[in-house]
Amino acid sequence: MNDLSEDDMKLLAAALYLALVTGANAADLSGVELAGDMRKLVVHSEPKSVPDLTMEAPDGTQTTLAEYAGQPVVLNFWATWCAPCREEMPALQQIQQDGLAQVVTLATGRNSVEGIERFFEEESITDLPILLDPSQTAARQMAVLGLPVTVLIDAKGQEVARLTGGADWADENARAVLEALR
Repeated sequence: MNDLSEDDMKLLAAALYLALVTGANAADLSGVELAGDMRKLVVHSEPKSVPDLTMEAPDGTQTTLAEYAGQPVVLNFWATWCAPCREEMPALQQIQQDGLAQVVTLATGRNSVEGIERFFEEESITDLPILLDPSQTAARQMAVLGLPVTVLIDAKGQEVARLTGGADWADENARAVLEALR
């Protein structure tokens, strides 16, 4: 950048400012073709605010959604008894491992820690958090009516899309959506 003139630097600064003001770094899923399982994705015309959900770790400590601020989040509501949850969990782990988004898995309702650990072991899940919503408070706050539900949250902490039901989150269609979320 040392080769730029003072006028060039001013133009660059103005362009960056304009991009920020017009929301150029907001997640824009409008141009992404929704194919495959992503056809079920409901993309909001305007981002929605998300409450700062409180989630419980197996040791009883609490964490909040605000702790993930500044990065895209794939918030997945699931349960050990849910067959589609079992099917999609390995794909959720894959997108976490690939760094496409921070995946937050929230076991909603009656799910014993032992049952979750057994579920994760059976599905070879090693890189996703075990977080609990035993009283379904977070699920109610997010208007989750069935399982699984996956909420896409942009880096600004706003819900930009939601998918009810299972999905292959590691396929090329989902990857395109997650790339646009970044």
